[in-house]
Amino acid sequence: MATADENFYAGHRDRLREKFISNQLADYEKLELLLAYAIPRRDVRPLARALVKHFGGVYFVLAAPLEDLMAVKGVGRNTAIFLKLVYQMMQISYKGKMQNTPIFHNESVLYNYCRTVLLGKKVEELHILYLDADLKLIADEIHTTGTVDTSAVYPREIARRALELNARSVIMVHNHPTSSNAFSKDDLKITENTQSALASIEIELYDHLLVAGDNVFSMRAYHII
Repeated sequence: MATADENFYAGHRDRLREKFISNQLADYEKLELLLAYAIPRRDVRPLARALVKHFGGVYFVLAAPLEDLMAVKGVGRNTAIFLKLVYQMMQISYKGKMQNTPIFHNESVLYNYCRTVLLGKKVEELHILYLDADLKLIADEIHTTGTVDTSAVYPREIARRALELNARSVIMVHNHPTSSNAFSKDDLKITENTQSALASIEIELYDHLLVAGDNVFSMRAYHII
């Protein structure tokens, strides 16, 4: 026989589901409902609020590394894996959209994809997005992984790989794990060198994007390239 607490939790979760269907849930309540599926026999409201407070928002909860999630009291390994699975499904969704639709049709999909790939990384990564003649995604590949404030770039390798994939355009994407939210002088120089290497084989450097926090900055938007 169900206890009074179990009946209360079941009724509360039913109400959350109904509010979700009618699009009336606050962000932390959506996280609470999500956690309810991972932890079905416990009141997860305090945990949802603690996670939001600890990481600074629902998006940052999902983006947090597995070990950081598990460091929060009340989050076990299975719950952390469940949250990361949801986050990776978001990434798969954005990537699938870019593989089937030209990126300029909805640049927010491109930006959201870059966030899901790089947000929360503790060192710099440089990704290269290779695009076909219609500006659809062919591949996203990690070019290099560096330190907290730098990563190496090899323009000739990018050009060679673009030819192998029959790409017509390229997007560079990297992150700043530190608080810096501006392109550095090195970023500008690397972009110039890569653009030159690609231009020599008639391939366009479409953009260079920077992920800093939950913001995405575009050299194309700033008319740098």
